[in-house]
Amino acid sequence: MLSFLLLILIYTGLYAILALGQNIITGVTGMLSLCQAGFFAIGAYVTAILTVSYGVSFWLTIPLAGLFAAAAGALVGLPTLRLKGDYLAIATLGFGEIIRNVILNWDSLTRGPMGINGIPMPTIFGMTINPYKKWGFLLLVWVFVTIFYLLLKRLTRSRMGRALEAIKEDEIAAYAMGINTTRYKVWAFMVGAFVAGCAGSLQAAFTLSVTPNTYTFMVSVMVLCMVVLGGMGNHIAVIFGALIIQLAAEFPRLLGISSTVPPQFKQIVFGLILVLMMIYRPQGILGRKRVNYDQLTGTLEQESLLLRVRRIIRIGVKR
Repeated sequence: MLSFLLLILIYTGLYAILALGQNIITGVTGMLSLCQAGFFAIGAYVTAILTVSYGVSFWLTIPLAGLFAAAAGALVGLPTLRLKGDYLAIATLGFGEIIRNVILNWDSLTRGPMGINGIPMPTIFGMTINPYKKWGFLLLVWVFVTIFYLLLKRLTRSRMGRALEAIKEDEIAAYAMGINTTRYKVWAFMVGAFVAGCAGSLQAAFTLSVTPNTYTFMVSVMVLCMVVLGGMGNHIAVIFGALIIQLAAEFPRLLGISSTVPPQFKQIVFGLILVLMMIYRPQGILGRKRVNYDQLTGTLEQESLLLRVRRIIRIGVKR
């Protein structure tokens, strides 16, 4: 039972990283993307190919996996910039399926449906991080979750993050205010893809093998559910959403009734969660703290009035 709980926590961490990347694209920028599984697959296969075929260190493949996925994110972002809503979702869904089918049919590089096996275990300071023992890999995954959480939280509070939020609220108004919406939307895709690529690298090192059928459309749907469930735009909320979704998906196995539950149980749960959240709590479980501009304006007016009063008092005292 303990081993199974550790497995759930490890996969929660992996999907939390994916959800953090999705949150930049969908939660912060407001673009409905369904190709996170494709970026995930790119990252996993980059690590698998480089470590197995070329003997590259796992630690070096992580940034390379992110960069390859980011390049793919740019390829998605550039031709789909004029699309919005459902049309963007369909376009990104198609791109995700293209990636999976390329991997499935490029036998000379990816070994096709057989996948790539024998990925070496990562080592650090001479110690091997054994995925079968789980504790070491659990720590590794959650260290990366923490790193990406802090970096992306910092990003959303930066000038770029505010520009992305402005695009989400009103793209036309953002463009009128001088924000280069094209550039920032491409950057959003690239950042989200980079994070997903790094998650794919970690997943390949954990499973020690990769196959195309792992990175299906349902992975993208599950990641989107995590963002919607936790609260779009709230980074800590999407991590919480990843935990809830992972527990819901593995609930039959936790109760020992997986043999009596149909294999479509996950799809039913994800669809039900999306419908209920959109109807009863569209902001998510934790939601997102938004700036009260009316209160802020009132505070600024009060401060301005106090400054004028102090200036008058100082002038009176001098006289």
